[in-house]
Amino acid sequence: MRWKIIVCLLLSLLLTACSSKKTSNEGTFNGSVYTVKRGDTLFKISRMTGTSVGELAKMNNLPPPYKLLVGQRLRTKGTANRGRTKNVVTAKNKISAPAALPKVALPPVGSRCWLWPAKGKVVDAYSYSDGGNKGIDIAGSRGQPIYASGPGSVVYAGNQLRGYGNLVMIKHSEDYITAYAHNDTILVSTGQKVKAGQKIATMGSSGSTSVLLHFQLRYRATAIDPQRYLTSSCPR
Repeated sequence: MRWKIIVCLLLSLLLTACSSKKTSNEGTFNGSVYTVKRGDTLFKISRMTGTSVGELAKMNNLPPPYKLLVGQRLRTKGTANRGRTKNVVTAKNKISAPAALPKVALPPVGSRCWLWPAKGKVVDAYSYSDGGNKGIDIAGSRGQPIYASGPGSVVYAGNQLRGYGNLVMIKHSEDYITAYAHNDTILVSTGQKVKAGQKIATMGSSGSTSVLLHFQLRYRATAIDPQRYLTSSCPR
């Protein structure tokens, strides 16, 4: 079925998107070599060094699922020189001008109503840069409700995607899929139909070191900036 193909493609895209996991025990990076520390993943290292996951795997002969060892030294493209990386999380509620647009034409704002999936402060906004955050991170308290942004059918509910913890994905149409990561508990199952605003999970820190929701809105398999489209209520 076509939707199964779309979901498989999306899962692949999620694996190459940046993980929203934060840690205070990050590795050292001298601009060409990164030293792995506890809790590191190849996806996080990709974001910090400016080297894609595929390039890191090829340059360091790493086969899937990209298992890393503490103290392991990884070659990078050397596109940045950050010295010791720091764990800095800043609020980015304002939408800045995009550095580069997604590879698909953006849907018009207001063409479809999307509800905010959770209450809380956006602590990491969508990034238009390669390797940047392809969703938004909303901070909150453990156990608070996570809601479906729109009506649809659950196409994934589980924790098999490394770096995303307990993850829910909802297919809204042939064009749209939303993803809700790092949940504490999942309250829906694959194949279940949900309504806009329905409680689908509770906020947690699975696959992350802080309590937050990592939310993605994907249009035709491309992640777009959710903050351009989210609203507090939809007309009935």
